[in-house]
Amino acid sequence: MQFLLAFVVAAPLLGAVAALLPAPPGLKGKNPDQAVLRHGVTVTGVVLAAALVLVAGFDHDHPSTMQATTDIRWIPALDVRIHLGTDGISLPLLVLTALLTFLCALYSYFKPPAGPSAKGFVALVLVLESGTLATFAVLDLMLFFLAFEMVLIPMYFLIARWGGEGRQPAAWKFVLYTLLGSVVMLLGLLLVGLKSGTFDMVALATDNGRGLTTSVQVIAVLAIGVGLAVKTPMWPLHSWLPDAHTAAPTVGSVLLAGVLLKMGTYGFVRILLPVAPDGMRTFAPYLAAFAVVGIVYGSLACLALARPGAKGDLKRLIAYSSVGHMGFVLLGIATMTPTGVNGALFANIAHGLITGLLFFLVGAVKDRYGTADLDTLSGATGAALYGRAPRLGGLLAFAAVASLGLPGLAGFWGEMLTLFGAFDPAEGLSRPAFLTFMSIGAFGTLLTAAYLLIVVRRVCMGDPRVTPGDKAEGLSTGHGTDGLPQPVADVRGYEFAAWTPLAALTVLAGLWPAVLLGLTDPAVQKLLAGGKS
Repeated sequence: MQFLLAFVVAAPLLGAVAALLPAPPGLKGKNPDQAVLRHGVTVTGVVLAAALVLVAGFDHDHPSTMQATTDIRWIPALDVRIHLGTDGISLPLLVLTALLTFLCALYSYFKPPAGPSAKGFVALVLVLESGTLATFAVLDLMLFFLAFEMVLIPMYFLIARWGGEGRQPAAWKFVLYTLLGSVVMLLGLLLVGLKSGTFDMVALATDNGRGLTTSVQVIAVLAIGVGLAVKTPMWPLHSWLPDAHTAAPTVGSVLLAGVLLKMGTYGFVRILLPVAPDGMRTFAPYLAAFAVVGIVYGSLACLALARPGAKGDLKRLIAYSSVGHMGFVLLGIATMTPTGVNGALFANIAHGLITGLLFFLVGAVKDRYGTADLDTLSGATGAALYGRAPRLGGLLAFAAVASLGLPGLAGFWGEMLTLFGAFDPAEGLSRPAFLTFMSIGAFGTLLTAAYLLIVVRRVCMGDPRVTPGDKAEGLSTGHGTDGLPQPVADVRGYEFAAWTPLAALTVLAGLWPAVLLGLTDPAVQKLLAGGKS
């Protein structure tokens, strides 16, 4: 188990190096690009298999205990160690990262993104996977920062080199926002490490802030929280996200929404809640306020994009929906209660599954129609998806209702638990204030349902104002001479293989939430109790 976790983190990095080397004669095949894409599928598949073996070997009776640990001295002068481990909080995120990266590699093998060489693309995806997995596995503050920053460069190049229209400005905006936030975060991490005398996250969590004065905790939470909030992204530090998603290739959007956004909220749970509880208690009402503003703001932005005539981009709309969904995660963390934090962790996983599926589906729609413009999809395409690609339309409708929090699907439990956490926040927090936040968050769920149902009606059913033979915005309706809508390619075999696991896990987590909560709850209880089970 100790070797297995280290292998899961390091294998993608070794695979990235191998992807850039000349292929052995027997593995070149007829198409060098297909050979290196096949290499990406193989490496990510091995990493996923190793992650599943890690789950099978995990002691599920003691999920609050750090398991599969590695602890090696690295920089003795600063007491920085290569310290790895996993518990019930990080294990689901490790598996989610391995799964989404494998599905992206599989999808890319059959549908390579337009751009430079496949070698660079595969190497960047593998480096991105290694950095993300390391973020969820490391137990040293300095190592956490290095892993946290490791993902920036590969994501920058994925957007800038393989993205669509506006990719260069979007990539620069992504890097500048996250780098500026990270500089402030580094100062906060150094403050905690130097004042406490250790960078070990387990020791710091066990100490539970007793070695840090309240003023140091407040400064640390402010500094570290800014860097984490940018990556989350929290309103009003979110403006890089819609541009990045709109310009990114399909797999870039899936990985950005599915795993990279989780790094910020994971940092709040793993570092700030146990290490600086007094500082978190000071800022918790402000964090909750920003969270609920983000919930409402994201929903209103989506409603504005979804209305007829707005020329809204479907990828941009889903990006803004992430601002709202991650607002629920931040609200749960701000309650500082086991119920709220468990809801936040559940919502993290649910968002990764559902939004990852949504970006896959939107990418497929854009490939078929050549656009993600909602007015074009609902008007110029006549009967839209239900009439032209019914399976694709059905999957899009399924992902949309899962995203709006339909009971029985994964999106429901996280939002419900965060609202329950806000109903009864931790001792020392203002209950009237959190009841107000809970009410605003509940109103946000109604707005979320409104814009997603509008999207389903327009994209899947079409615009009822456009009749066969009409034109919309000067574009063809997509009807044949008999007046019937012409079909487009429905779900292909490789798409079915890439999307089915996400849909199945969305149903499983919705019907059997104990699969996740049984892992996270004991670990959260121990974390909030200062390392005491």
